[in-house]
Amino acid sequence: MTEPEFSIKNALEEARTDAYLMTGNLHNSDIYYVTHFLASDDFAYLQTESGEEILLISDMEKGRAEIESRVSVIKTLQDLGYREKMKEKKDSSIAYAACISELLAGERIKKAAVPYDFPTFYTNFLTEAGFTIVPIKSPFRKMRSLKKPEEVEAIKYAQMAGEKAMEAAIALIAGAEEREGLLYHNGEVLTGAKVLSVIDHTLLDYRCEAEETIVSCGKDTANPHGTTDGPLKANAPIILDIFPRSKKKRYFADMTRTVLYGEASEELKKMYETVLAAQKKAFEMVKPGVKVADVHNAVCDLFEEHGYDTYKSGSKVGFIHSTGHGVGLDIHELPSVGENEALLEAGNVITIEPGLYYPEIGGIRLEDMVLVTENGCQNLTGLEKRFVL
Repeated sequence: MTEPEFSIKNALEEARTDAYLMTGNLHNSDIYYVTHFLASDDFAYLQTESGEEILLISDMEKGRAEIESRVSVIKTLQDLGYREKMKEKKDSSIAYAACISELLAGERIKKAAVPYDFPTFYTNFLTEAGFTIVPIKSPFRKMRSLKKPEEVEAIKYAQMAGEKAMEAAIALIAGAEEREGLLYHNGEVLTGAKVLSVIDHTLLDYRCEAEETIVSCGKDTANPHGTTDGPLKANAPIILDIFPRSKKKRYFADMTRTVLYGEASEELKKMYETVLAAQKKAFEMVKPGVKVADVHNAVCDLFEEHGYDTYKSGSKVGFIHSTGHGVGLDIHELPSVGENEALLEAGNVITIEPGLYYPEIGGIRLEDMVLVTENGCQNLTGLEKRFVL
């Protein structure tokens, strides 16, 4: 008998528990990953030590769950007497917790592992009902870091949409004209808000969406997550960081370009070329078995060799963040490409995004997304890198 596709038997044995329980909705990536099901209201997932999986949902969602979910055993709240519990408890949260309690009892679960973010209210209710609740690190996060071919394709689709949006944003900036140090488009001042609107509209054309897209200009770029809603300036760096998600497949992509309309100072040109070299150095190192810390430290070393500051030496300017992060159902997931002991594995999808940030000059960041392959990596980002437009 083969192990279930999403077996977490080892995690349950280590925690000495009978089952793993989590609740969530369309905002919970773990529960979508393991069930392939989405709902706006909370639902629950249970996996026992034998590998049996159960989905607990509202009665209204049963028909859709039977079609969409990969979990075959589906129970509804009414199967567990939700309406009667509501009449008795007169509180929907208490009634829901009582249904979870009945589900555990019916499966003869006495000790359940739950994720760190499991609701405290449910933990207290179940504990009072006689169950032992053990918070553990999500056993699905590691699984999610190793992408299956269909997941890579979903990420590639989101990346394609992101590149279309990036092309539209850069074309808008490149087509501008300068007046007294500001950029104008069709006779009006070109603003960060306008560029952001073009990005959002392009993504929607591909059934993708993005929150917190970064459009920053000038000294705002010295803050890695700085934004500029107002006028965009000529002769100043403009950072465009887009991390779209497919509305259908739910997977993210991530990319950043830094551009400049007009003339770049020698200092900015040097910063750009050094960031480009740091990114290239990281690409050359990415392959299975390599420590993420070694990739990150190599980037820091290159910056320092070129005379730039890094936070390794205690600086708060220069290179002040990690080299990258995993991408998937969340924009930031394992592995983090920074100061940790993780080893890269074939199937990881990570960003490589070195940057330099100086308040008096501005910032430069370049970000590509790569798939770790058996022999190295495949860059999933095809858009050119061109600083001066």
